Amino acid sequence: MRATMMDYPLTLTHYLERAGTLLRDSEIVTRLPDKSLHRYLYGDFHRRARRLASALARAGLKRGDPVATMMWNNYPHEECYFGVPCAGGVLHTLNFRLHPNDIAYIANHAGDRFVIVDDVLLPLFEKVRPEIAPERVFVVALSGAPVPEGYESYEDLLATGDPDDDLPTPDERDACGVCYTSGTTGRPKGVVYSHRAIVLHTMAMCMTEPFGMSQHDSVMPVVPMFHANGWGLPFAAAAAGARIVLPGPHLDPVSLLDLCEAVQVTFAAGVPTIWNGILQALDAEPERWSLDLRFRTAVGGSAASEAMIRGFDRHGIRTIHAWGMTEMTPLGTAALLKATMQGLDEDAAYGYRAKQGTALPFVDMRLMNDAGIVPWDGETMGEVQVRGPWIAAAYHDSGELGDKWTDDGWLRTGDVATIDAEGYMKITDRTKDLIKSGGEWISSVDLENALMGHPSVSEAAVIAARHEKWDERPLAVIVLKDGAEADADALQSHLAAGFAKWWLPDDYVFVDEIPRTSTGKFLKSALRERFEGLLVEGSGGG
Repeated sequence: MRATMMDYPLTLTHYLERAGTLLRDSEIVTRLPDKSLHRYLYGDFHRRARRLASALARAGLKRGDPVATMMWNNYPHEECYFGVPCAGGVLHTLNFRLHPNDIAYIANHAGDRFVIVDDVLLPLFEKVRPEIAPERVFVVALSGAPVPEGYESYEDLLATGDPDDDLPTPDERDACGVCYTSGTTGRPKGVVYSHRAIVLHTMAMCMTEPFGMSQHDSVMPVVPMFHANGWGLPFAAAAAGARIVLPGPHLDPVSLLDLCEAVQVTFAAGVPTIWNGILQALDAEPERWSLDLRFRTAVGGSAASEAMIRGFDRHGIRTIHAWGMTEMTPLGTAALLKATMQGLDEDAAYGYRAKQGTALPFVDMRLMNDAGIVPWDGETMGEVQVRGPWIAAAYHDSGELGDKWTDDGWLRTGDVATIDAEGYMKITDRTKDLIKSGGEWISSVDLENALMGHPSVSEAAVIAARHEKWDERPLAVIVLKDGAEADADALQSHLAAGFAKWWLPDDYVFVDEIPRTSTGKFLKSALRERFEGLLVEGSGGG
């Protein structure tokens, strides 16, 4: 038999049109800079996104042209997520938490033709503008202030478009978005996404597992929309018809919890540093908020501790541990218990939920070390390598692949992990963060998660410090909770119950805060620069 199915293109245009017809009464809620709420329906969003697509085309946007956004999570940004790709353009979300020099490099490297920027971010954009050369800059005036001279209004741009214009028909392999890595090792690198990759990724996210989003959900992306496509949530929520809740610039724990209560959020996603703060606020005032009983969270970006997962369970909030990266669009795994595991005892169940989990459909995953493919024994460590239809095959305009991709076409993630007999992957470290003490490997992630299980510890980062005898030894950098007390002896005793003696940190440093990357991860390179000589210059150890 030769005839099978229609060759139907997998593009974001389908999701946009579905939003405007079948899902037109679903809602999008945005917290504005003054903390008031803006509400409108998918039907309004559909027409405005189409109007944006028409306006950009009339302004000269050509197939493959990049359009940059410097915006918080808000409803015009959601319009850009669909309007730009459906006009044939490439949405380029600028990470405004980077240094202005890096932002300028990224904008120039991508070749951004147009920029759309929130008015509250104009002071930052002014630092970048002299170093870049977009043809036009449009300002989203959510604060109510007039658009400054020298800029154009986003609303005026929309007025030049017609939502009834015919949109181009993109090929599913056309570029529709680009995100840049944070540049913690070398210059930021661009990852270009196709319509096909994002559509397939979105369908996987909307499955019953991992996240099971539907029209009955209120979905709040706390992860910034400039970070790896907002983890795909702006696309997935729209495809599912869920209410979309966008927190704008107000990301402190109390503001987020107030918003969750006001619109009864049922699903939210962000990095562990965000959820640590929210958990502490819930523990401090458990009766203050009345949250939806279906509320669940996805945690990624860096490892979530078992203590955090248990902590949210105390408040009736289910935490789903996930893993991925910008090069993966970004989702790769999620930690959900299999049906065959429902009878596990509590500690065993939490042990699985604290891992990064099993691979999603269409994500092939293997772990490799010097001996070859790592066995599924839960102990042997190797680098995680992946391939699949939403995984990057190269970086944008990078010249050559270097060592990021293997000769047989797998992406080398740089994460070191184990995988157990059930197929659950557990990140033990980044390759650059592993501690090699006397020829033996120590996982900084395992130590960090255990330390954050201590009732007095708010945050913990463990780094490799130079040592005269052992080459490297663990050094723990600790942030205590407000009003809490703990010394090095107490923390060492806490760890000793679960780790071999040679794994235990040689020293503890107590600080007010741990530096972070632009996406909220611990910036361990800054800690190493500051403390890596402490054991040599100070009292030694071992």
